[in-house]
Amino acid sequence: MLDSAVMRPGRLDQLVYLPLPDHESRKAIFHSATRKSPLEEGISMDELAERTDGFSGADITEVCQRACKLAIRQHIADAVADLPEEERCTIITQRHFEEAFLKARKSVTPADVKKFERFQASMKAR
Repeated sequence: MLDSAVMRPGRLDQLVYLPLPDHESRKAIFHSATRKSPLEEGISMDELAERTDGFSGADITEVCQRACKLAIRQHIADAVADLPEEERCTIITQRHFEEAFLKARKSVTPADVKKFERFQASMKAR
């Protein structure tokens, strides 16, 4: 995946392999990506982390951003429909996450993981 010219001595000081996040790391990523967002009470970060096994941190962040955008769109639609302010969407709900998961995807395939692991093993052998 890297051009051999980049791998020549003096180009990179260190190569570090970062595996896909485990359950606790995914949970922490969800917390971090939503820390400034108003969430519906009862949204389980554990459940979200469970559903994202094999997702990268960027994939998880994308799910959170998509859920946020869906909530914003709902708020705008509520305003256009002339709903009273107190009835407009003002938080990200479980339903927003459910809809975000419909378009969620893993950007790292199992084949990519094997490739990275072989690369990591080859770096240890040097």
